[in-house]
Amino acid sequence: MIVVGIDGSQAGLEATAWAAGEALLRGVPLRVVHAIPRWVLEGGESGEGGRYAGVARWMREGADTALGAAVDWARRESPEVEVDFAHLAGDPRSALIDAAGKADLLVVGNHGLGGFRGLLLGSVAYGVAGQAPCDVVIVRDMPVPPRGEVVAGVDGSPIGAAALDFAFAEAALRGARLRAVHAWTWFEAGGGFVPMPDDLDVEQGETRLLNEALVGRRERHPDVEVVEEVVRGHPVEVLSRASDGADLLVVGSRGRGNLAGLLLGSVSQAVLQHAGCPLVVVRGR
Repeated sequence: MIVVGIDGSQAGLEATAWAAGEALLRGVPLRVVHAIPRWVLEGGESGEGGRYAGVARWMREGADTALGAAVDWARRESPEVEVDFAHLAGDPRSALIDAAGKADLLVVGNHGLGGFRGLLLGSVAYGVAGQAPCDVVIVRDMPVPPRGEVVAGVDGSPIGAAALDFAFAEAALRGARLRAVHAWTWFEAGGGFVPMPDDLDVEQGETRLLNEALVGRRERHPDVEVVEEVVRGHPVEVLSRASDGADLLVVGSRGRGNLAGLLLGSVSQAVLQHAGCPLVVVRGR
């Protein structure tokens, strides 16, 4: 099952369209959900004489309208997909995380109705990307027409391997090319990234890391065309450039250099802000 969170914004409708198309590719049902405050969902009768009942009714009507529009959109986009819907009670981040407990994917737009103009990523999208129990898709900058390419960030980490598995499977579903990108830099003791000086041995080692990551996966997906890129540069800059115009960018939630317990690694956090296409954060459960 795929769960998509909406809030009445255009970004929510674009996320719904993406989720409906993905559900069609996978042959799974789609659930469209909308989170509203618990007191609104329960009728707004608390307080003096139910003084907020009218406000609650107005908010429920707005939520029903938003949910109905998204469901209609999904059914128009992918009539073959089984679509259901639900209101969720509570804060959107925690409600969506709970709703994703049995889902294969949680899909959200990069901005909601509450986003400030100029912000690159909404707080709900950022929150669920770091805490959802399943893989998360942040929908932004849909390529038109599709380029037929999935980009995967490869870093040699266990979660990076899960992201590469996801990317291969997605490329196979879409009949798309897979661009496997490994960016390498030299990490200074002072904490900053600087470009690595020319060093043939180091570059060969980084190329070997990418080749080893692809071994076996090519055999499991013989029909997927794979383009390998080993690029010297900061991973965020390299992956952001590679994502421009792609159908999908896939990254792991944490990489090799991240501390245990962090919800999102530094590269994943930054790519959330700068990806030029829909982004998948593989949670590696």
